Amino acid sequence: MRILAAALSAFVIVALVPDPATAADAKRSVPYYASISATRARMRTGPARTYPASWLYQRQDLPIKVVAIFKEWRKVADPDGTEGWMQANLLSGTRTAIVRGAGPVELREKPVSGSRLLWRAAPGVVGRLSQCGNGWCRMDVKGQAGFVQISGLWGVEAGETLP
Repeated sequence: MRILAAALSAFVIVALVPDPATAADAKRSVPYYASISATRARMRTGPARTYPASWLYQRQDLPIKVVAIFKEWRKVADPDGTEGWMQANLLSGTRTAIVRGAGPVELREKPVSGSRLLWRAAPGVVGRLSQCGNGWCRMDVKGQAGFVQISGLWGVEAGETLP
């Protein structure tokens, strides 16, 4: 009986302690970019599990834009403009972007148009972002990295800088 009481007490304590990531996320001003951290994430029509799911995303690291916050729920927009609600624990602060446009973008050795071409990424390719500034971001696509112009991406704003 003591073991059951101890387990129940531990569960109650853990349930009452707020998730620090969710608390910090709730203080951010909207809109902001994030990414889907789960391998399967449902977008719902409202901010509760009782609302029907409108989409099932099966693409981890897909960039999304958080446009509203309600408790542990985030209203998000995907790269195609579809909006709905997702639980905050399905999202990550990891910055990613998706290649947009009619043709591939060039990933270069340095953030300069004339630098050596390393890779090309087709529309729909998702990569992790770092070192953004002056219209360029370093993008890593499963270990293949290079600098890409922001104009060919969705998930980062034109004048934005990232460390």
